[in-house]
Amino acid sequence: MSWEKEIDELNHRSDLAEEMGGPDKVARQHEFGKLTIRERLDKIVDKDSFHEVGKLAGVATYDENGELKSFTPSNFVFGTAEIDGKPVIISGDDFTVRGGSADASIAGKRQQAEGLANELRLPHIRLVDGMGGGGSVKTIETAGRTYIPRIAGWETIVNHLGIAPSVSLALGSVAGIGAARVSTSHYSVIVKNTAQMMIAGPALVAWASLGDVSKEELGSSKIHTRNGAIDDEASSEEEAFQMAKQFLSFLPGNVDELPEKTACDDPVDRREEMLLGVVPRDARKVYKMRPVISAIFDKDSFFEIGRRWGKSIITGLARLNGISVAVFAEDPMIYGGAWTADASRKLIRHCDLASTFHLPLVHLVDCPGFLIGKQSEEDATIRFGSSALAALGQATVPFCSVVIRKAFGVAGAANTKPGSHHFRFAWPSGDWGSLPIEGGAEVAYKAELAGVKDYDAHLAKIKERLNRVRSPFRSAEYFEIEEIIDPRDTRPNLCRWAELAYKALKPGAVAFSYRP
Repeated sequence: MSWEKEIDELNHRSDLAEEMGGPDKVARQHEFGKLTIRERLDKIVDKDSFHEVGKLAGVATYDENGELKSFTPSNFVFGTAEIDGKPVIISGDDFTVRGGSADASIAGKRQQAEGLANELRLPHIRLVDGMGGGGSVKTIETAGRTYIPRIAGWETIVNHLGIAPSVSLALGSVAGIGAARVSTSHYSVIVKNTAQMMIAGPALVAWASLGDVSKEELGSSKIHTRNGAIDDEASSEEEAFQMAKQFLSFLPGNVDELPEKTACDDPVDRREEMLLGVVPRDARKVYKMRPVISAIFDKDSFFEIGRRWGKSIITGLARLNGISVAVFAEDPMIYGGAWTADASRKLIRHCDLASTFHLPLVHLVDCPGFLIGKQSEEDATIRFGSSALAALGQATVPFCSVVIRKAFGVAGAANTKPGSHHFRFAWPSGDWGSLPIEGGAEVAYKAELAGVKDYDAHLAKIKERLNRVRSPFRSAEYFEIEEIIDPRDTRPNLCRWAELAYKALKPGAVAFSYRP
């Protein structure tokens, strides 16, 4: 009466699933410098924590006696696991079986993976390689019909963005629905050289008479980490796994929790002498913002997101005395820190991420305003910039700013969060107004300058007169800036604020969902 025969068959089928597309296809995967799905799972999750769901799904053939002759597993593998001791849903395409396309009947498994992540309110890590669940022309023959496009379960993917962290890694040639799954996430990484992302591959592009291009020319990491379709680039799959884990370390498991406060051995009263002289007195000279960030936040805690696009604004996650915060700062080395259309788009996503997962926002301000000029107008900078200011105003988390140098124009107003009472500090190097004196004096005093003999000398006198009242201490007298601080005291002040902000955080979903 034993069920041993069935258990033997269970184990046999499980062993067949482990073979994936077979030795030849596995070898070919390695030839392209890529790991198999099962090797990827072993490297990214905690040891022995992966529990697979649907391992026996696939395509089987039987002999005339009903005995199993062959078995090709489904090319989508998923299950539960732990990453750094925290539960997650993890899923991935098996490119060794039909290149990850729908011909290998993965749709039900993919929908189940997305649905479980939603209902269990767990982070979801997607290892995307190939079509990511999309079909091919061969599907028409195997199905015996054509079908009108729909993305079953897409609402589940979008809804998950407002529930728990979502990370997508592009690990191969990703196209169609696979590309959409990569970009519809909170954080995405593409592996340089071995991975590409595209709406459609070279063959379809050539058929449409749009040129003869390679996959790398069409969708390389260089393209998509500079246009914002993918957040970051990794030099290897192992580096991509590490980046995903580091990103998740800043976030709660879902929106019903607060980010965990970690142990910190970096003194809150650490004062960095370099901050006293980092800002040049000459307003035309620039300095590097990233060393300033490193000097202020917990040592080695800054995790930059989107470094290769929208480069005039630096965005990332960091910690203050172990408290996770979202950081953004203008980069004076890029357009003087002026906001571009792309930088504004990047900031919108960053504010949404902070609101969704309860990360207090810190702005290190050195903003000369929106980038001006013909190209800026053609890029609709004011549209995206206005959206960024709206996203900042709608952010549901505590906000704090430190005015390091410039705060001019409409974009410069992001030194405050509209409708909010919050901490704001300024360094003695702070310089603000509707327009910089250097660029606005000639316009403002046009009539006065029109009647003088020595134009340059008179303009110099006007600027000298204006500069006498330019000091930030004049603004402090009118309480237009709340505190002017020694730059070396920035970390102690922000750590004190972070403790207060952390106590004010409230778990739960925000009124608007994350916008991918």
